[in-house]
Amino acid sequence: MGAGLRLAVTLLTVVPLPFSGEAGRGTARRAMVCAPAVGLITGGAAALVLVGGDLAGLSPLPRAVLAVAATAAITRALHLDGLADLADGLGSGRPADEALAVMKRSDIGPFGVVTLVLTLLVQATCLASAPHAATAALVAGVTGRLALPWACGPGVPSARPGGLGALVAGTVPPRAAAAATAVVLVAAVAAYAADGPGGVARALAAVAAGVGAALLLLRHAVRRLGGVTGDVLGALVETAATAALIVLAARP
Repeated sequence: MGAGLRLAVTLLTVVPLPFSGEAGRGTARRAMVCAPAVGLITGGAAALVLVGGDLAGLSPLPRAVLAVAATAAITRALHLDGLADLADGLGSGRPADEALAVMKRSDIGPFGVVTLVLTLLVQATCLASAPHAATAALVAGVTGRLALPWACGPGVPSARPGGLGALVAGTVPPRAAAAATAVVLVAAVAAYAADGPGGVARALAAVAAGVGAALLLLRHAVRRLGGVTGDVLGALVETAATAALIVLAARP
C-alpha cells in the first residue's frame, strides 16, 4: 500500500515523492484506492490559503479564488486540463475515435473554455459562501479523488490501449471502492459533527452528490468514448469536488 500511496501522490500532485520501479496494474490499483487520501494534500493546500487569507484580513471571495488557485497549482492543473479536454471531446459530437483525437490536442476549444470558466467560478463562489470554508475545501478535495476508485471498477474499460486509463481501468474491486467510501464518509461526518445533525447530513450529502455526479459523467463518457482515459479521470475529480462544494455551500 505504501507504493500505491506514493504513486497516487506522484500522479495526482506535484509533491516529489520518490517512486522506484515501473508501476504495474497492482500498484496502480492500490494508487486508485489511496487516491482519496491525496485529497488531504490538495484540499489542505486550499484550506491553508483560506485560513491564511482570513488572518490577513482578506474578504471571502479573494480568499476563495486564491484557494482554488492553490489547488490548481499543487495538481499542475492536470484535472482541470482533463475536464477541458473531455468537454471538447464530448462537445464535438463526433464518433469515439475522432472525439478522442480532439481530446489529445494541445489546444482548448470553446467547450473546454466555457466548462473551465464555469467550474472555477462555481468552486470559488461556493468556497466563499460555505460555512467552515477550510473544512469544506478538505471534504471536497477528498470527495473529488473518491471518484477515482469507482471509475476504475471491473466493468469500466479503457478507451485507448495505452496511457493512464489503460493502466488503471478495471483494477479496483467494488469492495475496495466501498471501503474507501466508508472511510471518507466517516471522516466527513467527523469534520462536521460539531454542527449537529444538520452538519452531519450536509457532509453525507456532499460526498454522495460528488460521487453521484462523477458516476453520471463516467457513464456518459464510457458510452460516448468506449471507456476511460486520463482526461476522463481528471474530469471526474473536478466534477465530484465541485458537486460536493455546492452542497457544502448550501445554507444550514
